[in-house]
Amino acid sequence: MTRIYLDHAATTPMAEEVINTFTDEMNKEFGNASSIHQTGRSARKKLDESRTMLASSIGANENEITITSGGTEADNYAIFGTAYARVQEGKHIITTQIEHHAVLHACNQLEREGFEVTYLPVNKEGIIEVNDLKNSLRDDTILVSVMYGNNEVGSIQPISEIGQLLKDHPAYFHTDAVQAYGSISINVHELNIDLLSVSSHKINGPKGIGFLYQHKGIYLKPLFYGGQQERKKRAGTENVPAVVGFAKAVELKQQHLEENIIELKSLKNVFVQQLKDNGVDFTINGPKNNVLPHVLNVSFPKTDVETFLVQLDLAGIDASSGSACTAGSIDPSHVLVAMFGEKSPELRNSVRFSFGINNTEPQVIEAANKISKIILKS
Repeated sequence: MTRIYLDHAATTPMAEEVINTFTDEMNKEFGNASSIHQTGRSARKKLDESRTMLASSIGANENEITITSGGTEADNYAIFGTAYARVQEGKHIITTQIEHHAVLHACNQLEREGFEVTYLPVNKEGIIEVNDLKNSLRDDTILVSVMYGNNEVGSIQPISEIGQLLKDHPAYFHTDAVQAYGSISINVHELNIDLLSVSSHKINGPKGIGFLYQHKGIYLKPLFYGGQQERKKRAGTENVPAVVGFAKAVELKQQHLEENIIELKSLKNVFVQQLKDNGVDFTINGPKNNVLPHVLNVSFPKTDVETFLVQLDLAGIDASSGSACTAGSIDPSHVLVAMFGEKSPELRNSVRFSFGINNTEPQVIEAANKISKIILKS
């Protein structure tokens, strides 16, 4: 049985071109990019070229990009780095109730250290009200962290409006763009974003690599201590082959961004239409319009998500009930709780399907037909 992978929001397979680039660099480049000899300089050149590609993908300058081990570190660096650097200016932070746990748990830790955090609610589409943010801003607010696109339901936040709101406020504006990056066009300067987190493995690149965009002039207190890598922002010898592979994945995404968006929307629409044609009772969680093209969260009434996911697995379909970082947990999705309430049926009957590389229309139709059989038999 050939498996059908519909969990690209959790992680993505590496693109063939990325694998070739990554392995080629592993064979060629082993030098330390901080070394001054030829081998080191060769590694440094590849690192600098890759950083330029990463920066250009979001309209930034290369000296505004700090390489990290992934999205979690990038989020942590933005949040703790801001808090510790600006503690004398204020101890108030604003975020949302539906952030990734890399943000939420970092904020929880800061609360234990004496910081005050405001968690903005969302509507039933998973989107905040900008007025709620405006009313929560204070003179001692030092950071606003609002994710770009949600990893569970795909809701896209009003990032441009938030950027405009904060343009004349001293608070830094951070957005976790791990799920949105590579799926929609992003320009940090046009959006007035100060800090932005990205992860490679969400865009068909290697795992264990990502970056934090840090607008020039913004100081963050480093989290790591050691060498002077990444312009003294992030100690540790850079993983040059992984960075080069990451840059290749970014290059491919940038080259085909618009056609990929169209293709992903089409696959999602075909999947939904097939469920409808088969007479399946379901509702879609999240917005109809302001939504990531590859994420689809579906509620199937009278089903139990844990049993249903086991049935999907046995049928050869990979999907999930929410964030990959809480896979196996019996706790309900905090995103769906924020959207629908603590006792809503959606908490026990919702599944996330997410589309990406290698998915085809016949494959998606096959998956929808298998899912329909499971639902209609229950």
